[in-house]
This record gives sequence, C-alpha cells and structure tokens, in this order.
Amino acid sequence: MKFFERLYLGMIYLFLYVPIFVLIVYSFNASRYAMGWSGFSLEWYERLFKNTSLLDAALNSVSIAFFSATVATLLGTIGAVAIFRYHFAGKQFLKSMVYVLILSPEIVMGIALLILFVLVGVKLGFVSLLIAHITFCLPFVVVTVLSRLAGFDRSVIEAAKDLGASGFYTFSHIILPSILPAVIAGFLLSFTLSLDDVIISFFVSGVEFEILPIKIYSMVRLGVKPEINALCTIMFAVTIVLVFVSQLLLKERK
Repeated sequence: MKFFERLYLGMIYLFLYVPIFVLIVYSFNASRYAMGWSGFSLEWYERLFKNTSLLDAALNSVSIAFFSATVATLLGTIGAVAIFRYHFAGKQFLKSMVYVLILSPEIVMGIALLILFVLVGVKLGFVSLLIAHITFCLPFVVVTVLSRLAGFDRSVIEAAKDLGASGFYTFSHIILPSILPAVIAGFLLSFTLSLDDVIISFFVSGVEFEILPIKIYSMVRLGVKPEINALCTIMFAVTIVLVFVSQLLLKERK
C-alpha cells in the first residue's frame, strides 16, 4: 500500500511542478522559440534586466507588496490578539467573516472594491491598489497569528496582570515575543500574495500605475517571449524563498 500511496503522491507532484520545471529550463534556452532547444544561454536574463518598462513595473510591485504587507501585518496582528484576548458581542461572527474573505473568489472582491472606489471617488492607481492589497492580505495575517495564539497559555497573561503589568507591557513583552514568528510569517505570506496577485489588481490598478503581474499578463496575450520565462523563473524563486522562510518561522520552538 505504501508503494501505491507514494506513487500517487509522486504523480500529483509531477503534475503540479513539471510545467514549472519546463518553464525554468526554457528560460535558459538560446533559441527564441520555446519548442526548440538550441543550447544553454543567459541572453534572456540579460535582456530582461535591460527592459526598463519591466523593471519599473517590478519596482511598483515590490513597493505595493511591501507597504500592503506591512500595514496588513500590523492591523492583522492587533486584530488577532484582540480576538484571542477579549470577549465581545459578535466575536464568533467576526472570526467567521475572516474566513469568508479568504474563501471569497478574487473576481468578486476585485469588482466589489472597484465599485467602492468609484462610489467614494478614489482615483484608480497607487492608493486604490494599496487599499485593495491590504484588504485581501489582512485575513491571512489574522489566521496565521491566531494559529500561533491557539497554543498560548492564557495563565501567563493573568500572572502578568497580577504582577501589575499594563496591557501594553503585557502585549509588547509577553505576547509579541511568543507570536513573532507568526507575525513575520504573516508578513512574508502577505508580501508573496500581493506580489503575485493579478485578478484584483486588474480591476483596481488603473492605467497610470502598472505592476508586474498585469504587465506579464498583457505581454503573454501577444505570445510567450523568452524574457517572460526568465522573469517568471525569478518570481518563482523569490516566492519559494519567502514561503520556505515563512514555514520555518511557523515551526514551534523546541
């Protein structure tokens, strides 16, 4: 049985990662045409770093990802601690709505945010994109921090209160050090989600502020160029590193 289980698992991983592996291999292909292998070359990476429009879009994406991940991590951590520590009306409903946001289709959130921005008069661009990315990254941070707080001993907080510690001191010196790995993991996860998002960004980015996923999407519609293979390889490598670091931080300290 173990052989068939491993075979089944291996087939699933092959199905998921073989296309990505092919993309990575052909990013080093000297041929301009994806189906013909003409030898190893770094030409497309050189061209990629000479493409100013792609580099500008990449810089915009990184800036949006950093600021949105920072704000989402700050708000999400405070929200998760509030849900964990305090009892208030609608607490269970609030927790349920966090998961609803995670499970909601991105196209629904994108259209809803677009309608909201049009109604309140927010110009589509950096600000609208930043707000949208904070909105869809926030619940992921809340869930990540809550998972860490699930194993937290509440008696430590009560002991701190008995010893005269204020609420801020309890949070900064007792709670925060314990959940810091989850906070950092939430930031990295938010950064990755923001950096890779296409659907929501498509609705709220506007025409004056272009980010990398939208730029790649518009380029692919005209045909897959070798530079796109190189760019996707770099993005995949960055995503793998961030996910790997976040998983390390989520592990329990021995």
